[in-house]
Amino acid sequence: MRTILAAGLILLLPAVTSAQEADTAPAVTLPDAAVTKVMTAAVDGFIRPGYDAFRQSAEKMTAAMKTLCEAPSPARHDAARAAFRDTAVSWAYIEVVRVGPVIEQNRFERILFYPDRKSTGLKQVQAVLSKSDETAADPATLATKSVATQGFGALEYLLFGTGSETLSSEKNGFRCRYGAAVAGNIANVARELSGIWDAPDGIQKAWEQPGPDNPVFRTGGEAVTALLGILVHGAEAVRDQRIETFYKGADKAKFPKQALFWRSESTWPSVKGNLEGLSALLETSGMVELLQEKDRPVVTEIQSTLKSMIELSGTITPDLEKAVSDEAERGKLDTLLADGKNVITRLNDGYGGAIGLSSGFSFADGD
Repeated sequence: MRTILAAGLILLLPAVTSAQEADTAPAVTLPDAAVTKVMTAAVDGFIRPGYDAFRQSAEKMTAAMKTLCEAPSPARHDAARAAFRDTAVSWAYIEVVRVGPVIEQNRFERILFYPDRKSTGLKQVQAVLSKSDETAADPATLATKSVATQGFGALEYLLFGTGSETLSSEKNGFRCRYGAAVAGNIANVARELSGIWDAPDGIQKAWEQPGPDNPVFRTGGEAVTALLGILVHGAEAVRDQRIETFYKGADKAKFPKQALFWRSESTWPSVKGNLEGLSALLETSGMVELLQEKDRPVVTEIQSTLKSMIELSGTITPDLEKAVSDEAERGKLDTLLADGKNVITRLNDGYGGAIGLSSGFSFADGD
């Protein structure tokens, strides 16, 4: 019942971030039927399946953590770590949708608190461990605490960080029960998101049926501009947050331990997941169909670059110290940064210009 109510309340909330950008964008006029087809494909073919897959993965991770706590062993510790990696990648795939319910009620931060340049999360998780704070071992009470103590960052440290070896032998120890609560919290948020998007009269309908009485998207042009904004911001996040947080170039300072998921060696699988999500959204939505024939090559070019980035990200060493110091590995990072910028430009200027956004409009600065 709470999920259904939440889905209804979404329609009463201000427009999502990208839709707010659409308010400031030049008016885009596109055929209503074509836009409805694209938005429906984006929601039913990518967003809803993406959140559902994330929910299923998070539930498996929670089960793996509970099994580890109840009957610890090195093999079950390895299984829990593998479940973490799988769920982190599942999240990365749908994480590119940084609008709508996921940015309400701190859901995004409760799943992933990052970037964290001051190591706030690490300090808070270590404090919870030092106090053996039992309220952190229950998903319900953990959900009321700092977002830095209840998401992937916390669970990664518990599974892979200093002292994690105790998980292989200590039955129902606090560290493990805290980890199980974190996994359960992530699964709870995943279920909320999946439920909200699946409710037929909630945000699903608002996205799929733009119109003058729709509080989210009044026109098809607003809807497509917002969808394009998801892609632009998703590509920016890969470049600016996932890579430039720790590597800005060969002649710049490097901070490999500021990379997301460096402890679990999941940095590049996560980046790959982000890129696969962007490519799948662009493909599944059929956004290319909104362009005139002469403009469609821009989508082919974007997809080609994304494919190249996906393949390259799978070849980079998980040893981030080596990745930023070895010349050959740095070359791969430099290529990802350059290609990422290319994707952003082609989405913003190429696709955006083709649907009628002026050359002066930029999702990056919202002007």
